[in-house]
Amino acid sequence: MTAPTADPPLPRDELRDGLRDFYENPAVPVASGDPRSRRQARMLAAALAGTPGATVLDVGCGDGTAAVTAAPLLAGHRIVGVDWSQDALRRAADRFTASKQELHAVRGQLTDGGLPFATASADAVLFSEVIEHLVDPDSALDEIRRVLKPGGHLMLSTPNLAAWYNRALLLAGVQPVFSEVSLRGIHGRPGREVVGHLRLYTARALRGLLTASGFEVVRTAGAPFHGVPRPLRALDRLACAAPSAASILLVHARRTTTPSLQGS
Repeated sequence: MTAPTADPPLPRDELRDGLRDFYENPAVPVASGDPRSRRQARMLAAALAGTPGATVLDVGCGDGTAAVTAAPLLAGHRIVGVDWSQDALRRAADRFTASKQELHAVRGQLTDGGLPFATASADAVLFSEVIEHLVDPDSALDEIRRVLKPGGHLMLSTPNLAAWYNRALLLAGVQPVFSEVSLRGIHGRPGREVVGHLRLYTARALRGLLTASGFEVVRTAGAPFHGVPRPLRALDRLACAAPSAASILLVHARRTTTPSLQGS
């Protein structure tokens, strides 16, 4: 009897086309929570204290909610939202206009030369709730590094695979929160929304990836997750004191002169 053969892997361009269709769907969430956006903006404002009139790119800006939330805390700096979803950009442009703040939205993607900015032209990049959606995070970080000035700031946030409740869920044999096994439905984990997460990170893994990609990690902090059930939200806020167990990882890193050949 002939053993069944596995289906051939999906070509990368077809996989990206499928993800593009997924993110162009208006029903797919494209905004992160306000608390983490404010925390991230405060961290960036402190980092840019000695850099007046900085250029800040909100890469993967979604519907512009994070940029609008951050703008009052980044007064005096130029914020440009970037996304490759046309639907998200339309919503971002409308939100920017309604906010009456000096915000701009342009189309770009995280491929080699895919961001429409010159090399070493940006002082900072906000990269909020994006890296977990990427097929190729290495190339994305290379492109972000390209547009950042030497010493420029990267403010990254992403769900924490090792969040305090995920540790308990895994011990119970339950699929962790934030993880996805399908783009069509929820299977085996808490939650109601399919959000397209392809990769998840612990604090240690994220630090290693950033170091290997030519960044120096300055600080790791935690943020709460808006989807935690109300009776557990106080505990979730307390967990932020230990970033490795927090719901959301907030990382401040700086572009180094040369990339490392090995992560830590």
